[in-house]
Amino acid sequence: MVSQTVVPRERSEAVPLGPDSLTWKIFGSLYFAPTGLFLGMVQNMHPGLGAGVEFHSKLSEEFYQRVLRSAYPITGVVFDGPRAVDTAREIVDYHRTIKGVDAQGRRYHALDPGTFYWAHAVFFMQTLRTGELFMGGLTETQREQLWREQYQWYELYGMSMRVVPKSWPEFQEYWRDMIDNVLEPTNAAWEVYHLAEQVPIFPIFPIVRHTPKTLWNKAIRPSGARFYQFLTIGLCDPAIRKTMGFTWSERDQRRFTAWCRVFSVMNRWTPDEAKYFFPRIRAGLRRENGRRPADLAPPEAPELLWPAPEFRDQPQHYCPVHADYGTDTKSKFRQLTGF
Repeated sequence: MVSQTVVPRERSEAVPLGPDSLTWKIFGSLYFAPTGLFLGMVQNMHPGLGAGVEFHSKLSEEFYQRVLRSAYPITGVVFDGPRAVDTAREIVDYHRTIKGVDAQGRRYHALDPGTFYWAHAVFFMQTLRTGELFMGGLTETQREQLWREQYQWYELYGMSMRVVPKSWPEFQEYWRDMIDNVLEPTNAAWEVYHLAEQVPIFPIFPIVRHTPKTLWNKAIRPSGARFYQFLTIGLCDPAIRKTMGFTWSERDQRRFTAWCRVFSVMNRWTPDEAKYFFPRIRAGLRRENGRRPADLAPPEAPELLWPAPEFRDQPQHYCPVHADYGTDTKSKFRQLTGF
């Protein structure tokens, strides 16, 4: 097929993705979860983005809270429908004060167009590889469709589009150049990779909460970390593995391919109610199906996931302290849970 270039729209003409998009079927699904470590590590291999996380984030101190609460606005840019533009602009605002000079004397700013787009480009590749490897595969037509949808998705942020590739082949060339010539084994990338080994028992997960700590620390967590890291390395391009110093054998590739088949089979048999369980995603699906009021604000992260009180007023933190849940218990329940 012949790939066509896109024509950028005016900022006021940005159009949110809808349920007819392929992105809605992949992004945030249950089988998207195994790619989370790949996302965080590869995003933070960008020198500017990695410096921002290294000097402005407390990821290691609040692993679950940070990851889970950030997922609310991030998924909202895809699933919030008419509100998606506002959600996207809120995310931009969280990044305005993240700037400085890294350990090598290089200036960085989270809203540098190339830095901000790189974070989005990795979200796109995460979506692409989830569909290709864990959800049954994609045709070349579907790959280009996903690329077009990520372009439409990125327009919602109102950022400069000059750094964004204008065709699917151009994006592929951009990706190769970034992983060959720009990415580094930053401290933040390694921190994310090793977080899988350090995650504590967290009370939001009942099964984990009632697991004996010795069993968790000595058996479950180490085994889970090794498997998650194995999947992460398998998802990486050879150039990324080389930059990070990972080894990958033919036997590793066979094992990884076998797990991809397992996930793809599981995906075919998993009902949508189980596959799309995250509150913000579930709310968008129910809204489009007419089972959730269209004028009800999307779910926000519950207080359990908020930053520590002393950090809640800092502009780089998403913290829905002032969320308007309405006056009745039913409205609050719907906004918190997605139902």
